[in-house]
Amino acid sequence: MKITGAQAMVKCLEEEGISLLFGYPGVAICPFYDSLYGTGINNVLVRTEQNAGHAANGYARVTGKPAVCVVTSGPGATNLITALATAYMDSIPLIAISGQVPSDQLGSDVFQEVDITGSAEPFTKYSYLVKDAKDIPRIFKEAFHIANTGRPGPVLIDVPMDIQNQMIDFEYPKEVNIRGYKPNVKGHVMQIKKVVKAIENAKQPVICVGGGIFSSKSEEKLREFCEKLSIPVISTMMGIGALPTEHPLYFGMLGSSGKSYANKALNESDLLIIIGARVADRAVTNPKLVEKDTVTVHIDIDPAEIGKIMGTSIPIVGDAGNVLDQILQNEIKCDNREWVSTLNIWREQMTNMKEDRDGYVNPAKFISKLSEKLDEDVIYVADVGQNQLWSANNHIVRKGRFFTTGGMGTMGYSIPAAMGAKAAAPDRQVVAVCGDGSFQMSFMELATIIQFGIKIKIIIMRNTYLGLVREYQHNKMEDRFMAVSLEGSPDFGILASAYGIPFIRVKDMNEMDQSVEKFIGEKGSCIMELNIYPFEVSQ
Repeated sequence: MKITGAQAMVKCLEEEGISLLFGYPGVAICPFYDSLYGTGINNVLVRTEQNAGHAANGYARVTGKPAVCVVTSGPGATNLITALATAYMDSIPLIAISGQVPSDQLGSDVFQEVDITGSAEPFTKYSYLVKDAKDIPRIFKEAFHIANTGRPGPVLIDVPMDIQNQMIDFEYPKEVNIRGYKPNVKGHVMQIKKVVKAIENAKQPVICVGGGIFSSKSEEKLREFCEKLSIPVISTMMGIGALPTEHPLYFGMLGSSGKSYANKALNESDLLIIIGARVADRAVTNPKLVEKDTVTVHIDIDPAEIGKIMGTSIPIVGDAGNVLDQILQNEIKCDNREWVSTLNIWREQMTNMKEDRDGYVNPAKFISKLSEKLDEDVIYVADVGQNQLWSANNHIVRKGRFFTTGGMGTMGYSIPAAMGAKAAAPDRQVVAVCGDGSFQMSFMELATIIQFGIKIKIIIMRNTYLGLVREYQHNKMEDRFMAVSLEGSPDFGILASAYGIPFIRVKDMNEMDQSVEKFIGEKGSCIMELNIYPFEVSQ
């Protein structure tokens, strides 16, 4: 029995176990949407295409599997590029499906035609322009494989309208065999031996973990590794939560906006074991200083990342969990108790919390107190700006997850990503935290939250500025503030009321405890606005 290309696309998604996708239709993708009608796959209609990608991002990070976003041709596709770049930088597996003008009109600059495979090439692991509907089963099978193996990332499938309507015989492949694409998942035996020797010789070793530990689903293996060898752990922003925040061997986020004692641990270490992290400029501002006096081990599934930013003494290409397991199979003699005691002293000496300001909410203290009240397995989604840094340094991860956009730093990420996370884990508590700037980049999704009953909690840190840019202009441009005032922003309480969402405004710390209890106690969605001092700083 023959079916259309669009029907084949739907069958491919069913074969991959997809039951939910995030999308915004247009004429060029209508055959696909028509084929969804009456199937078991539901579509969450976002209010702008970029947020379809961010929602799929949050969904994928919870499930650990590729999530699907769908857009139409032209501006629908180009609006998705920022979300693809966000997922690409943070190694999140997505399948992006875009409608395209008919094949015979490609290159003619017809209505809503854009070369999306070319436009998105720098921000995808791979992209397909489907030229024959009979290739759809193979392409979808390959796309899911590519997105979720090796270093995960987004894959784009662009399907012209006539291809969606073309009739084919459908058969879904059982296996994938892509010439030249064979990710290495196990570390080289000789390199493993070098690491064992380096650990035994080290007096002050440190593990720096990034988001790759989640991609490889190796959090427990990391915990076993660091506990068995008593090696302290620091993290990049994407690695927050790899160990619980209050684990005795976790010493915080490093970098220009991180913990001072985490940076001191890095600078004083004689062995640095980097696992699934790029250690980019925000994490290590001067890599040459670290290289000079430190033996560096870099474990990553992507060989292109090893040595790209920081020189590496012992490179190991492989899956983080597999490599840690290989190392643990060796008998390693080391004693790092004195080094860990030193780090604990530094942590005690360097920990400080800013004093409260009368008439305002202390953001760092608020996040810390809020964390204590949230569920142990809460999914906390931070946006970009000062709210992200306050969150990264003060949210307490126990059995939950900390999501944010690390590499791209995309404002407006938190609300749609929280939507996706909640859709993937409807029984878990999900909180999105944003500034008043980033909130106004995605508050149109409040309609999506209401329409589809996605019950997330939203915190807005309102200081009436693009806070982090204002802070930079204060530090680097002698208070020449330009284009950072958010005057003219709406009353968020009235806005919440327009959507029928409960709203809480917290004016100062005296109102914190009661407000938090009410916020958490709401059964559905709720928005809380915090009154933040306009010139508050991130550190």
